[in-house]
Amino acid sequence: MAKRVLCIVGTRPEVIKMAPIIRALRGAPGIEVSVLSSGQHREMLVPLVNWFELGIDADLRVMTENQSLSELSARLMRGFESQLATSRPDLVLAQGDTTTVLCAALSCFYMNIPFGHVEAGLRTFEIRNPFPEEFNRVAVTRMSTLHFCPTERSRQNVLAEHIDPGAVHQTGNTVIDALHFTANKLGPAAKARFDHDVLLTAHRRENFGQPFVEIFQAVLDLCAQFPALKILYPVHPNPNVKNLAERMLAANPQITLTNPLDYPDLVAAMQCAKLILTDSGGIQEEAPALSKPVLVLRATTERPEAVEMGVAKLVGPVRSAIVAETSRLLSDSDYYGEMARGGSPYGDGQSADRIRNVVVDYFGRPGA
Repeated sequence: MAKRVLCIVGTRPEVIKMAPIIRALRGAPGIEVSVLSSGQHREMLVPLVNWFELGIDADLRVMTENQSLSELSARLMRGFESQLATSRPDLVLAQGDTTTVLCAALSCFYMNIPFGHVEAGLRTFEIRNPFPEEFNRVAVTRMSTLHFCPTERSRQNVLAEHIDPGAVHQTGNTVIDALHFTANKLGPAAKARFDHDVLLTAHRRENFGQPFVEIFQAVLDLCAQFPALKILYPVHPNPNVKNLAERMLAANPQITLTNPLDYPDLVAAMQCAKLILTDSGGIQEEAPALSKPVLVLRATTERPEAVEMGVAKLVGPVRSAIVAETSRLLSDSDYYGEMARGGSPYGDGQSADRIRNVVVDYFGRPGA
C-alpha cells in the first residue's frame, strides 16, 4: 500500500520552497502525495500553484481581515484537526516558520502523526526577533520527526537541542531548486520587462510602525542623493505596510509601487536589479545565487551564511545605515564587485531530491 504524504502550504514562500519537494515526491515509487493549503496567503498562491504545476487538494481558507495571531492559530488548529482526522497521512511535511507551520506541527503532535520540518534549524537565538517566527521554529523542532536542514550551521543548531542525529539531515535549501526551475523556464528575455536599479521588498511584522518610517525615509534620501535612481517596490497588501508606503512614497517619480509580483516576475525583477534591499528570508537566499548584493533590513538574521560570505549585509531598519551602504554600493565599483561575486551557501538545486530520498528511506524503516 502506498504511503500517504501530506504537504502543507499557506504562504507564498512556502509554496515556492515546497514545490520542488512536491514534484520530487510525485515521482517516487510507493508514495501518494496530496497538498493542503491553509490559505494564509490565499490570494497569492494560485499563480504559483499554476507555475509549478502543483494542484491543491484542499484549502482551509483561514484568513479574515486583520485577525490576530491567536484568532489565526485557533482557526488553523480546528482546520488541521479535521483534515488530519479525515486523511490520516503517514507523514506531514511543511516548510519554514509561519503560524501555518507551527499549527500543523502541533496538530500532528496531538494526533501522533509524524511531521517533517523543511528548512529546520534556522535561529537568531532571540526569541522575539523575528516575531513570531523565532519561537515558531524552535517549537516546531521539538515536535518534528524529521529535520531537513539547509546548511551545516542549521544542522548543528538542531543537534545542539538534543535531537536524535539520525533524524537530522543536511539537504540544502529548496528555494535554490525553485530559483533554478524558474530562471530556466523564464529565459534570458524576462528581465527586459523591468527597468529599475534597486529592488525593495519589506513586509515583516517586526518592522511595522517606526522601523518602516525609517526604511521609507532612507529610500527617499537615496532618491534625493541619486536623481537618476529608479526603485521598484512591490508592496505587501497588509495595511500596516501598504497605507504607509502609499503615504510616504507614492508621490516620488523615482519610486514605482506595484502589487506583489508573481514569483516568476519577482525572479526577473531580481535579475534586473543592481542591488536589493529586503527584510525577506527567501530573498536573502535567492539574491546571492543571482549575484545580487543584498542589504538586509533587519537587526539580526537566521541566515548568517551569506553575511559571512560577504554577499549580504545587515543594515537593520536604520535610515542612516541603509543610506550609507546603498550609496557605497552605487558609488564604489570595487565594493560592489566584492558583494556581487555570487555564489550561494544555501544549495545546489538538488535539495528536493535529497529530501525525497530521506522520506523514501524513512518509510523503509520497520514500523514507519
